[in-house]
Amino acid sequence: MKSQKSMYPAVLKLCAAAVIGLGASVVHAGTPVGVANASAAQGAGISDQTDRLIVKYKDEAAPDAKSTARGLTRAAASSPMAASRKATVDQVGRKLGLTMKELHTIGTGARVLQLNRKVSVADAAKVAADLMASDATVEYAEPDRIMKPMFTPNDPYFSQQWDYTDVTGGMRLPAAWDKATGTGIRVAVIDTGYRPHVDLQGQILAGYDFIADTTISNDGNGRDSDASDPGDWTAAGQCGTGSAASNSSWHGTHVAGTIAALTNNGIGVAGVAYNAKVVPVRVLGQCGGYTSDIADGIVWASGGTVSGVTNIAARAQVINMSLGGGGACDTTTQTAINGARSRGTVVVVAAGNESQNVSNSSPANCSGVIAVAATNKSGGRASYSNYGTLVDVAAPGGDSGAAIMSTLNAGTKGPGADSYAGYMGTSMATPHVAGVVALMLSKNPNLTPDQVEAALKSSARAFPASCSGCGAGIVDASAAIDAAAGGGTSTGPTISETESNNTISTANAVSTTGTTVNGTMSSSTDTDYFVVQVPAGKTLSATMTPNSSSDYDLYIYNSAGTQLAKSENGAGSADTASSANTGSSTAARYVRVVYYSGGTGSTSGKYTLKLSW
Repeated sequence: MKSQKSMYPAVLKLCAAAVIGLGASVVHAGTPVGVANASAAQGAGISDQTDRLIVKYKDEAAPDAKSTARGLTRAAASSPMAASRKATVDQVGRKLGLTMKELHTIGTGARVLQLNRKVSVADAAKVAADLMASDATVEYAEPDRIMKPMFTPNDPYFSQQWDYTDVTGGMRLPAAWDKATGTGIRVAVIDTGYRPHVDLQGQILAGYDFIADTTISNDGNGRDSDASDPGDWTAAGQCGTGSAASNSSWHGTHVAGTIAALTNNGIGVAGVAYNAKVVPVRVLGQCGGYTSDIADGIVWASGGTVSGVTNIAARAQVINMSLGGGGACDTTTQTAINGARSRGTVVVVAAGNESQNVSNSSPANCSGVIAVAATNKSGGRASYSNYGTLVDVAAPGGDSGAAIMSTLNAGTKGPGADSYAGYMGTSMATPHVAGVVALMLSKNPNLTPDQVEAALKSSARAFPASCSGCGAGIVDASAAIDAAAGGGTSTGPTISETESNNTISTANAVSTTGTTVNGTMSSSTDTDYFVVQVPAGKTLSATMTPNSSSDYDLYIYNSAGTQLAKSENGAGSADTASSANTGSSTAARYVRVVYYSGGTGSTSGKYTLKLSW
């Protein structure tokens, strides 16, 4: 939803989301017979047990191979394994207490052997290795692994969740769920609070209500440990002269459902990271919420200390803020974000819904956050979404005719029955990204916030439709998990900067993804250029880390010298910027490191630059 002006000073309005014609409907609890353990059964794409081996002998060809000239025989089911080979197979099996019998041959010419019992894939691989070591005529031997369909939830509204599955505008989530589901990760939803919901049962951890002003809180009291949402409905004129009346949005509940709704339970919708947990942090009520309350919510959720409030039991590794207001990033919010990042928490923020440059939307314009633009079903920029060089990535937020389905409440003022509805907004795009971050961290919990951001950008896919100023690309859940498993960035060689590279025409060429450059700011007027030929459809991600006492800045340009991205963090802080090549051919990108303040020379002017695509 769009930010609204208010009579309250220093108040941030949530990014509003509009309910569209999908409507709301009451659900009834219940799980169909036979699916109680479906999630566990389908959660992995490859079973971890097997009772078969595949063995290919060097002198046996595929049934249709033309191998006479090479002296090979054609394997056939009617041609049993030679006695000498069968004796070796039996000997290998006896050492491990197994018996093996031949079942049949396959189209590659290999034979399938059945074990007398199931063993782990790892143990089957050891049997295969032993067989190869014992018989030099074996070309290869390997476990005959059991494959299963990629996980597809049975939630009734899953078919309407185009944002997860659509090949053009979606995030490719089913493939991601075969790799990670968010287990062990806590996502703080800093929003309007939550409503208990059948599709969020067991997904909500203890949270906190940080709204100190009872006029805004609408629950009759100030701060307390009850983060439930009493409703944020307003009367006409309540939020300023001329402001319209509004029903309760249940905004935080909708966001929470996108992140972690129960999945494959035969009810409602699916969540992006359905095995993650949500920490509700209530900071928005009637007419919005104060910056001070929001900052305290950030500090507390990330494991910091807030006076008068018991520390969180276990910090949230991810913060979702689907909220915003106009103007520059204020010091209070930036300080809170800096603290959260220092404790290892990734902060994901909505870019805003004013169809304007994100530089005028806070906290999306704060340093160190992952700012998220919204795309529509065609993969282009949603009509309302903010844009600009400060946007990091994009995700489905919905647009006319295709909204984002999630959990809601049917009450127009106070709470009513559980329901579901379609909303649109960068508020909806943001929890998609927060959920993917939870998937990434469940795969690799050692990633830093900067590594998470770099991995999201480097693995994002090119926009299939126009999305100028939407960041590195549409977040690809499956590719992001792969990037996370690899440590967040590609690995490559380490090289040294070569002077003189002070202009685009003298830029040092970097040809291998994952390259780390050791560079030096030789003087306060120094600037260093590096050129990368980025393949079509790829996104260049650049991370520059200065020495601890220096402030250097990072920029990316195209071949015409037009600035495409920048990062200007403070002394000792890493800068990350990215640029997607959305064209059909390779395009040059020029990465520039510029001195701002601090040390210079071979000892005090060092920095590193990591380039991946």
